[in-house]
Amino acid sequence: QGLYEEALKQFEKIEDTDFQAMYQLGVMYYDGLGTKKDPERGVEYMNKILNSDSPEARHLKFAAAYNLGRAYYEGCGVKHSTEEAERLWLTAADDGNPKASVKAQSTLGMLYSMPILQDLKKAFFWHSEACDNGNLESQGAVGIMHLYGQGTRQNSKAALEHLRKAAELGNIYAQGHLVEYYYTSKFYSKAAALAKRATENDDINMVAKITDCHPACVARGAAMAAFYLARCLQLGQGIEKDQHASEKYYSKACHLDPAIASHLELAANLGRI
Repeated sequence: QGLYEEALKQFEKIEDTDFQAMYQLGVMYYDGLGTKKDPERGVEYMNKILNSDSPEARHLKFAAAYNLGRAYYEGCGVKHSTEEAERLWLTAADDGNPKASVKAQSTLGMLYSMPILQDLKKAFFWHSEACDNGNLESQGAVGIMHLYGQGTRQNSKAALEHLRKAAELGNIYAQGHLVEYYYTSKFYSKAAALAKRATENDDINMVAKITDCHPACVARGAAMAAFYLARCLQLGQGIEKDQHASEKYYSKACHLDPAIASHLELAANLGRI
């Protein structure tokens, strides 16, 4: 915190002449880093950058537009507006430009997957752009969309390529879906081994921060993995039977994401898995 406070002082000294300092101040005020949270002031700084004609602000415009979109979506510092958030994220994403905001590209993929603006073809397009530009969260999303034929044709080969790559890089949501794929394909040893790995770290927020994935998606993936690991342990599939451990992982799945755990339990009771 002390480092943030010192940085804040230094940035404020040069904010009128340095757009990078202005951007950092916007982030710090919006998120309350080194200072009292002041989202309105954070938004003000981002707007200054976005509306500036200075060539020195050009390289920051995509990031500023992404952050402003976030503010409108969260209704923090400005009145909530999904439409304005979408507009700003489209500006920030710049039609998939790898030098633009890759985070905005991935966020659009998420946005178009939600009921309010659901358009799975658009979601697949933006996740694909972000994935090609190195976004780990979208790498997993592209795999899942290929797996279930969402917004694109079903393609198991492409799905597994993306899911395995994302899983190797630590995407827990991808790991959870890969566990499910292995389990339903009766590759129980693979399912159990990957599920163990996916459920090792209980600090969801830390994992989300390290991988730059949404905490809810991390929790969902870990819940899926925990449920299937519990089932493997209960039935002795791909791993030695252990009723006590099975109950522990069932409980963990319920704690991580009750809705996912309930859905999978119902599927198991109906003999679907």
